[in-house]
Amino acid sequence: MIRASLVLRSSDVKNKAANIAAKAVSRAEVGTPASIPTATTGTEETMMPWNGWFSSFLKDKLGDEKYGKLRKLVLYKPDDYNDFEQMPRPNTKLGISAKDPKLMMQFRYPSPGSQPPVEQPLTDASFGNAGDDPYDVTYYKRDTARRYASDPMSRDLEKLKLELLPQDDPRVKEAMEEFEKGPGSSPGNKGVFATGKTDYDTKGGLRAAMSTSWEATEASLDANMPDHLPEPVWMDKQAEIVAWYEERDLPVSIGGTGFGCVPTNARIARW
Repeated sequence: MIRASLVLRSSDVKNKAANIAAKAVSRAEVGTPASIPTATTGTEETMMPWNGWFSSFLKDKLGDEKYGKLRKLVLYKPDDYNDFEQMPRPNTKLGISAKDPKLMMQFRYPSPGSQPPVEQPLTDASFGNAGDDPYDVTYYKRDTARRYASDPMSRDLEKLKLELLPQDDPRVKEAMEEFEKGPGSSPGNKGVFATGKTDYDTKGGLRAAMSTSWEATEASLDANMPDHLPEPVWMDKQAEIVAWYEERDLPVSIGGTGFGCVPTNARIARW
């Protein structure tokens, strides 16, 4: 023990041990499964070499021309690009362009392992909060699509119903007075919780359910109302559509047709 202690206390031994411990190694020298480079392409060697032996036999004996005629006579859709398989094979390539025959689509190609890592944004302005609070994912304060579809959420719709009723009816007058008072439910706690007044809600109480009020909800819905006018896809070529019918002396139909023609790049297997 004494001799071992003296050896370990030697500065030469310490330096050699430190150099060995701090030696840098490459990925190839580690030898762990993680050091093995990942595959960027799938195997092109079939795992079922016996598959298709009968078709190969017929093609070899009959020739390409007779074999093609036999396939069209016997098989249903013999030229199906996926061969009626639910999952395409790794080596299946599909053309997605009528102009460029080299533009192909292949299953899991490029492979996910060869792609750069996904960039996930920390904030998203589409949440309706301008990206200032990534944890605020409330939807009711910007749900303008269902604003007028639910009676409790639509004061304008309720007001329109009351205006269509006889105004001299006492029941209508009473309902109008109640309507003018506004909703008495859910007034909100004004940001005062059991632990005290909150300091994180700066948008009128919409951050927490207990502090939400009707006034703040209506104001938020007004701010998120859409201000665009949707148009059909054929609006830009309506003159061309009318001219097509007039040239053929046909009555002009409403709107544009031709949606049954699926483009080539849309006929891609949904992987």
